[in-house]
Formats: sequence, C-alpha cells, structure tokens
Amino acid sequence: MFSICVNTERAIRHAIQERLPIVVVINKVDRLITELKLPPKDAYHKLRHTIEVINNHITAVSSTAGDVQVIDPAAGNLCFASGSAGWCFTLQSFAKLYVKLHGIPFDANKFASRLWGDYYYDPATRTFKKKQPASGAERSFVQFILEPLYKIYSQVIGEHKKSVETTLAELGVTLSNAAYKLNVRPLLRLACSSVFGSATGFTDMLVHHIPSAKEAASKKVDHIYTGPKSSTLYTAMSNCDPSGPLMVNITKLYPKSDCSVFDAFGRVYSGEIHTGQTVRVLGEGYSPDDEEDMTVKEVTKLWVYQARYRIPINKAPPGSWVLIEGVDASIMKTATLCDSEYDDDVYIFRPLQFNTLPVVKTATEPLNPSELPKMVEGLRKISKSYPLAITKVEESGEHTILGTGELYLDSIMKDLRELYSEVEVKVADPVVSFCETVVESSSMKCFAETPNKKNKITMIAEPLERGLAEDIENGVVSVDWPRKKLGDFFQNRYDWDLLAARSIWAFGPDKQGPNILLDDTLSSEVDKSLLNSVKDSIVQGFQWGAREGPLCDEPIRNVKFKIVDAKIAPEPLHRGTGQIIPTARRVAYSAFLMATPRLMEPVYYVEIQTPIDCVSAIYTVLSRRRGHITADVPQPGTPAYIVKAFVPVIESFGFETDLRYHTQGQAFAVSTFDHWAIVPGDPLDKSIVLRPLEPAPIQYLAREFMVKTRRRKGMSEDVSINKFFDEAMVVELAQQEADLHQQMI
Repeated sequence: MFSICVNTERAIRHAIQERLPIVVVINKVDRLITELKLPPKDAYHKLRHTIEVINNHITAVSSTAGDVQVIDPAAGNLCFASGSAGWCFTLQSFAKLYVKLHGIPFDANKFASRLWGDYYYDPATRTFKKKQPASGAERSFVQFILEPLYKIYSQVIGEHKKSVETTLAELGVTLSNAAYKLNVRPLLRLACSSVFGSATGFTDMLVHHIPSAKEAASKKVDHIYTGPKSSTLYTAMSNCDPSGPLMVNITKLYPKSDCSVFDAFGRVYSGEIHTGQTVRVLGEGYSPDDEEDMTVKEVTKLWVYQARYRIPINKAPPGSWVLIEGVDASIMKTATLCDSEYDDDVYIFRPLQFNTLPVVKTATEPLNPSELPKMVEGLRKISKSYPLAITKVEESGEHTILGTGELYLDSIMKDLRELYSEVEVKVADPVVSFCETVVESSSMKCFAETPNKKNKITMIAEPLERGLAEDIENGVVSVDWPRKKLGDFFQNRYDWDLLAARSIWAFGPDKQGPNILLDDTLSSEVDKSLLNSVKDSIVQGFQWGAREGPLCDEPIRNVKFKIVDAKIAPEPLHRGTGQIIPTARRVAYSAFLMATPRLMEPVYYVEIQTPIDCVSAIYTVLSRRRGHITADVPQPGTPAYIVKAFVPVIESFGFETDLRYHTQGQAFAVSTFDHWAIVPGDPLDKSIVLRPLEPAPIQYLAREFMVKTRRRKGMSEDVSINKFFDEAMVVELAQQEADLHQQMI
C-alpha cells in the first residue's frame, strides 16, 4: 500500500477500458503502525496521498471527463484492510460500530460522511467543524478511527493484559483467559476480528457500488456484443431475459484434474442453460457470412464455480456465471454459445482484450522425435489454458510459443512437461517478436501488374500519425463506423482531408490492426465502379501483406497504404481473386520497401523498488541493456526509492537475476510491455558486416536483428527487391538512380 504499483495501474487501465466500476481496498494498513511506526496524524496523510495518486491515475487514463470515477472513503467505494490481521472496514461500517457501542440511535451515514477530510469534532458544541477548534483536536478520521486502532495494536503488542481487557471491553468484546496466552500475532488477529466482525463493510461496498448483473447487462452487452443493436437477441441480452434465446459468453477454460479435457467458464446473458441441452459453439472466427468456426455440442454437466468448490446445478438463469462440461472441444480462447434451434443471425461476443502483448517467444521440440504428436496436443492445451499464450508453427517447421515474458514462458513449459504432454521437451533460447514500419513516404509510386497483364495497381506507403495506431488497437476508432462518423474522427483528431478520411477501406492485419489502407484515387482518373468490384481482393492482399512484412515475415505496424492509381480489367474473368490478391500484396511490399523501412522492437516499462544505496548499481545494470531511465524518486513515507525505466524486451532476458546480483537481492523489479520502438540502424544496409560471436554496434542492430530472424525462419539472408518489383518497376528505379547520379555529377 506504500504506493500505486505497475499492476495496480494496469488493473485500473483495464477496468476503464472495459467500462467497469472501480472500488479500492487499501490493504496492509497495519504496516503503518507496526513497521513504519508512523504517528496517527502522519498515517492519515499517507493514506490520503495514496488515494490522491489512485484518483490522478484514473483521471489520466479516462478518455472523457464524463467517465471519470472518483475514489472517496466518504462515498463508500474505498475499504481499509489488513489481510494478515483479519480485519477490514469502510467509514460506513466503522460508523455503525459506534452506533452499536453507544446504544444511542443516530444516523451512521451522516457520521461516516464527516470521518474523512478536514473535519474536526468540537467537544464543547458536540458538532463537526471544517476548522480546527481552539482546543486543538485532531481530524475526525484520526480521532475516531486511527487512534482506537493504534490503541488496540499498541496494547496487544505491549502485552498488558489488563489494559487490553479494558480497551476491548470498551469496544464490546470479551476474550477468554486462554486467548491471552496466545502469541502476539494470533491474539492480535483474534482481537481485531472480534472488534470488526465479519467483512460486512467490504460486502456493503460491493453491493452499493458494483451494479447487479441485470443492471449492468445493457452496458456490458453494448461493449462486448459484435452484432446489431436493433435485433431481438440484443434486446433479450440487455434485459437479462430468461425466456429469450440462449446466449452465453465463454471467457476461460479450466482443465479437469487429469488435464485431458477442459470445462468452460462463462456468463449467461439471456435464456437459460440446462444439462442435456444441445448448443452451437461459435468460435472467435465465426460470423453469419462465414460459419466455418462452429460446432454443435451437448451440455453434459453444469456447476456454480466458487474458488475450490463446484456446486452441481441443473440449469443456470441469465446473469449467472456457470462452469460447463462437454463444449470445450473446439474452443481455443473464448466462444459464444447459443441455441442450436435459433434461426436468426447470431453474432459473437468479441474476444478478450488485454493491455499487454505476448512478445517473447521460444521454439520447442520433443527430446524423442516420435513423441511429436503428444507435444503438439500438449501445445493445443497450453493455448486453451493460458489466455495470452499463442502457439504456432513457423514456415521452417519449428513449433513456437509466444508469452508475455520469461516467467510466463517458464510457467507454460512447466505445465507442458508435467500436465499437458508428459514428454521431455527441449527449448530454444527465447527471442522476441518484431514489427516492421516505415519512416518516410515512398520515394516513387510503386505499381504491379497482375500475372495476366490485364490489371495494374499503383500504391505508396507512408507513416501513420503519432497515436493513431494505438487508437485503432484500443478500439477508440472502428472501421465499422458509418462513413460520416469515421470521416469526422480523422478530420477532427488527425487533420486528414475530407476525401481521404471518407476513403478508408480497411485497417489491417485484422479489424483492429495498426495499419490503414485507403483509396486515394480520383474518379476523373480511375473507374471507381471497377475498382470497388475488386475492393475485397485488394483488402485481402493488404491484410496478408500487413500480417507478414517483407523484411523478416513479422507484422507491419504504423503504415498508411494509399492506392493512387488502378487500371482494372472490365471483364470479371480477368480480375478474379487469384489475380488481384497476390498483386495487391506485392505492390504493398514494394511501396513499403521504397519508404525507408525500419524494424520495431517491443519495450518493457520496468519499475524497480530499491534502497537508496543501490540506485547507482541499477543505473549500471540498465545502461548495459540499452535501458532508458525516466525517473528515480523517493517513495513517500519510506526509505525506498522507485526507479522507472524502459528496457528493450530483447535485452531483458536475465535482467532480474542480474539486478539481484548487483544489489545483493535488495532491488525488486516489475516489468510489463509498454510500447514499440524503432530499432537503431537501417535493416537493408548491405555495407554492414556482421561478425559471428561479436556484439553488433548500436547503429547496426536493425541489420543484425533482421538477418538473424530471417536465418532462424529458414529464409534467405537478404531481402530480394526483385522478388516484389515488376520488370517495368525495376527499369524505372534504375532510371531514377541514373538520373540522380547524373545530377550529382
């Protein structure tokens, strides 16, 4: 509770992203008393500072002023607690304790509203005042809450049996003689839990500030359902209608004890699910136009899943979370269940979104090659069990696993070996995912002809505006919006001209991919009806190209592809998908390569807690790993420092071990994916000589990363421009170079 940590920041960001109400529990409050030994007045300021930091972060993350939630103890959405001592309270529950003790009926909520902030109790007038009375009383929170709490702690720890008895008697608690023979910790826990009772304050906070399933349904469905809002299905889900068509959102898979199959955990939004029911299981790739990712299964068992307990049930109504057996076979991450009999179009719930990315990958193979099928089956189960893990087969044939970091991959490998495949697996050194981008506009208009020479597409590539890629990925803007709304967004936020803003064809490599394809042709020069007839094929070629870039088959990022000219054959036979898709991909690649391509690498945000005397050692460790320190600040109220830094993920392997070694185990680091950064150097600079077993200088890094990634993937060492350029393009490029050379002479 000393400060707001990286994980707390990410939890807040995720809650706001998912439009969830926020309540806060400040735990370990007892450490202010027992470890820091702060006086009650200072403890109040420490708590107040922590709450201000949380509110500042919520305000910074919230996109619009209307969505900002304020955490305020007086509002009842904050709870003070100590897990080790077994107590928690809100201002409201503490006020009720006073009502119970004094036996005088008074309004506990009004009393609670004066227990936080600059309120002082004046005993002379028996009222609360905003100004400190002449007698010099403490703030009401200190006087009525912290001082009694400190008194319990000091007396139990001081082991004065008589004074403990007296204090507890004042609070309406009597302990047996045997209790006083306990050690300090168990006695403290018993005394506190007897005074504060069960966690009613925490429960009341959840009841008042977290809406019920029915109240929250419309907001939740609006956020996660991908279908139209005018359908009867949408209305039934918004109303939590038990007589409506069945809709269940599966969000997690839990393995059975033998790890052979999984049970699916999901929320019922409308209708009722019951055992023996036949349901359609719609995967993440399902749409009414493409029904391939769909199977029909029978629900064999249902449970209410609570921690380690499974309570069997026959049916589950809307609004309830339920564990389902029998439907997991075709589910990879998330799924949508609906009635097998339902005839109208059903759309899926969107897949889960995370504010981090799996950017670290490792290749695996079984020690005994004959056990490959077992390992592949184990990898399939890993993909189901870990929401952020991705398992895939590279073109070179190696099986790779992508995770968020070293520890995540360690956990995956342990489960793969011991639970899911039970075979001995060899693991390659971890590597990272890269992205490919451009930093300038294409130096020439790049064109490509289809194999039948009947169509010609011309394109240029240029970088996207700063922040646009993140807006697309975070769902701030969607390609499904009406043209006018989409145009207004790009005009107002990024100063695009009206024509370009309304001519966006697609985001890529998927609906929320960080690249844009737009039609920048003029109707006076290009037959728009013919161009629109091949729009889907060009979009598919763009998506394919954006998924696997030309430098080293890694995704393209932050690039705007503009179609500037197109000659399309009038006969449908000559402009089939087989002609257009590969050509669109090829011209996208050539435009990309002409726009000063660069590699991008993932970067971790690292937060290190350390004593002051270890800060210089941390600087040393970070400087060796291309780390960039953004802040080193003392932690208020503690002897510790916090060092904040950015470290490239490729340099992070063994970072924590290195850090502990140089600080004698005193520094503690937490890291999370933060952003993509351009790798120094030109990946296409053939004059660079890379020497084996020697680290490359900083300005050669992009070349080194590209060459090594291509080698690892079994590709030729260099990017062949001729592979993507037509003969006519190569001739034009040579002519341009000759002209430039002539001018220089």
